[in-house]
Amino acid sequence: MSDKPFALSIKVVIRDEADRCLLLRRSASSKGNPGKWEFPGGKVEAGEDFDAALLREVAEETGLTVSLHRVAGAAESEMPTRKVAYLILEGRLESGQVRLSSEHEDYAWVAPHDLLGMDLVEQFRPFAQAYGQQPGQP
Repeated sequence: MSDKPFALSIKVVIRDEADRCLLLRRSASSKGNPGKWEFPGGKVEAGEDFDAALLREVAEETGLTVSLHRVAGAAESEMPTRKVAYLILEGRLESGQVRLSSEHEDYAWVAPHDLLGMDLVEQFRPFAQAYGQQPGQP
């Protein structure tokens, strides 16, 4: 058993009308994983429903409105003071144009089978590999 507490972070694979997935590149000044690509999302605040937290994070990071559809997977990472469990949902773009917050410096719409071609944050690589190989992925 770990002596580090777990924190919950939620992410979403946002699919557009062409079934591409949205990735965000972390700012070069980010203290964690600068310049790496990740899925939108973030921490759940105390007392906050995780789906409401995810919709809030997506709006803050991208300016987009999305609908959430299913659990797509999970990931985990270990930090100096805690472990982070990631719940990854799949959603659809409903409206909006991407407007990045200061946390990110770029975005890309990527086909699911091309996710591993991006310089992803390490803890999301196993998920991206499995996700890109699911039946029915373009």
